[in-house]
Amino acid sequence: MSRELILKMSMSIDGYVAGPNGELDWVFRSSSEASRTWLIELLGQAGLHAMGHRTYQDMAGYWPTSPLPMARPMNEIPKVVFSRSGKISAPDIKAANGEGRPAIDDTVLESWRNPLVAGTDLAADIQRLKQEEGKPILAHGGASFASSLIAANLVDKIILAVHPVALGCGLPIFAGLDKPLDLRLEDLIQFDTGAVVKIYRPA
Repeated sequence: MSRELILKMSMSIDGYVAGPNGELDWVFRSSSEASRTWLIELLGQAGLHAMGHRTYQDMAGYWPTSPLPMARPMNEIPKVVFSRSGKISAPDIKAANGEGRPAIDDTVLESWRNPLVAGTDLAADIQRLKQEEGKPILAHGGASFASSLIAANLVDKIILAVHPVALGCGLPIFAGLDKPLDLRLEDLIQFDTGAVVKIYRPA
């Protein structure tokens, strides 16, 4: 039995997962203790974190020394980075800076500096990873990677954390569809900040 590929993205009410230049500051304005607890639980359910090259660079520069509780599942769970060339650049992992950020453990460094690299054949690589034993694959983006997964019908579950903000313009993930994608709503979670998590499966 194959494991699932779950795509989790934050989204504005007008359908963008980031601002025009990748801005994500709007995501944190509607964060709460309840939503953070939900996210930590979701991250901990993953057996593999999947991400595009740019998202990998951004995360590798932040999570290794983050004091946030969700840093633990992000650091400890293995990663796979998708790059069309099959190559990735070494991430810029900064040492702890004395601002309450912990020292970096060697195993954490190894986890971020030497992830599995895939993506030269997206569909084949995803299918191979799905056939491996373990907990679900949790994909985080970025927008281009998420769009490619959706367009190729590789996603088993889509989790959209919809934040109460309209961006007006930005990066979408459904613009590359050749035909409409019908989805079935599986669950709905509301937070008191106005953020709503919508969990879908392909119909």
